[in-house]
Amino acid sequence: MNIGILGLGLIGGSLGFDLRSQGHYVIGVSRRSSTCETAIAMGCVDTAGIDINLFKTADIVFICTPIGMIVPKFAELITHLPETCIITDVGSVKAPVVEAMAPHWQNFIGGHPMAGTADSGIEAAQRNLFVDRPYVLTLTNTTPQSVVEVMAELVSQLGSKLYYSSPENHDLAVSWISHLPVFVSASLIAACMGEREGQVLELAQKLASSGFWDTSRVGGGNPELGVMMAQHNRQALLVSLQNYRQQLDETIDAIEQEDWQALEAKLTDTQKWRPLFVE
Repeated sequence: MNIGILGLGLIGGSLGFDLRSQGHYVIGVSRRSSTCETAIAMGCVDTAGIDINLFKTADIVFICTPIGMIVPKFAELITHLPETCIITDVGSVKAPVVEAMAPHWQNFIGGHPMAGTADSGIEAAQRNLFVDRPYVLTLTNTTPQSVVEVMAELVSQLGSKLYYSSPENHDLAVSWISHLPVFVSASLIAACMGEREGQVLELAQKLASSGFWDTSRVGGGNPELGVMMAQHNRQALLVSLQNYRQQLDETIDAIEQEDWQALEAKLTDTQKWRPLFVE
């Protein structure tokens, strides 16, 4: 297949690596010529440029821009594509994207490969990024079955675990396990930096190891992505943040009141529940 990738960053470049390895011809488009040159040199794409008209022969196009640019780029993209071309995106918020795009392109399907690193840009792209990671396709009652089948085959080629969901359920689910952790993690880092005694802060920074690394990783990621999560999945994120605040308040109350039995019960529950989310 001729596969177009609009946006050559971590996700777009990594998709290019793996789709090329499956024998597909990959066409990249980015706003910077230097990014296109790097993508070609790295082997992420077969050809690349800044002209969106490069996609005129594409069978499918992945929109891999930041969330806020997906819909504007889609509006530009559809003026250059044949009606048979499949369009999908990789945004971590689906309901507003699907609502804005599906009515204007019959062969559109929302998608979300749940993989990434704290790094960004084409230089961060890597092979096999999506292996054994979830890839969600968000279907509506107008999504053509033929489009679903094509995407399912490509997801299989990436080695991902395929899931189907409505756009709305997807956004509610990721608010809990993807978007909330970003802001909890960021708040942890900010709280630590609030230590006013310089020697204590310096010692804490030197002593930080795997536990802190695990819990702070996503809070130290791309700020632009975090802001867009909040902007585009605002209501679901607020619900999850408010619930988290309630849980934190209950923990504070238990410690203040020296209710060690209640605290142990909470920690016993969380120990039991964590395997439900993490294999």
